[in-house]
Amino acid sequence: MKEIVIISGKGGTGKTSLVAAFAGLAKRAVLCDADVDASDLHLILAPEIIKSTDFQGGRKAVIMNDLCTGCGTCRDMCRFSAISESYEVDPLQCEGCGVCVHFCPVKAIEFPIMTCGQWYESRTRMGPMIHARLGIAEENSGRLVSLVRKEAKELAGKTGRDLIITDGPPGVGCPVIASIGGASAVLVVTEPTVAGIHDMQRVVSLAGHFRVPVMVAINKHDLNLGQSAEIEDFCKESGLPVVGRIPFDPVFTMAMIHEKTVIEYDPDSPGALATREVWEALEGFQGN
Repeated sequence: MKEIVIISGKGGTGKTSLVAAFAGLAKRAVLCDADVDASDLHLILAPEIIKSTDFQGGRKAVIMNDLCTGCGTCRDMCRFSAISESYEVDPLQCEGCGVCVHFCPVKAIEFPIMTCGQWYESRTRMGPMIHARLGIAEENSGRLVSLVRKEAKELAGKTGRDLIITDGPPGVGCPVIASIGGASAVLVVTEPTVAGIHDMQRVVSLAGHFRVPVMVAINKHDLNLGQSAEIEDFCKESGLPVVGRIPFDPVFTMAMIHEKTVIEYDPDSPGALATREVWEALEGFQGN
């Protein structure tokens, strides 16, 4: 079983549009949306949820007013100013460190595990999909990413599919680390901007640390040919294959508006043709 993770270093490079198109071209893949902080693959694929499961992670302090003596120890010990003068805990301020629980002299503070999101198994017109939603201001996104990837692998095994296409999160933080560890390959989608190049270099370095094979696709490459050439030079020096050069094409936006992939919306458009070429390069990798 192989897993290709599509990441971008920065947001807004178009990776989700490419993932949705790859899903249609792949025919028999399991889809995994690992961008749990801001998932949007569902906006194109309109999944039908068949199973929803709570995700629990982290703890928050809860003061039991009937036991609290108002001694002030918890307020003095809290470094996040999460406890009010009336001894109520602000869940958005509480970091779940547990100091107040440990030092409360009358044991008046509970410390329950919190439900901080949900993960879903769904049907889509492109195949089965595992995705999730993390609650507002919740943490543990790395754990949730690991969970959805695990569930995607189990689903692939149950349904006899040998490929997982994962829409990874942007950046280089904990969720990205959780999305690429153990992957068969990573496709970095970048763009010819200063930020795009900088963040591509950071995420390529991260993937190299985990020894995951990296390929690069340049989206909107014709908007700044000079910076596209800079990306090409970096990839050549680093020994990274550039598997696609996708032109700027408004068809991507129109396809999203109509909840379609670019292949579905206009298969003969420049953007669709270039996307198909990227997928053919990925298929070549799968055959190796």
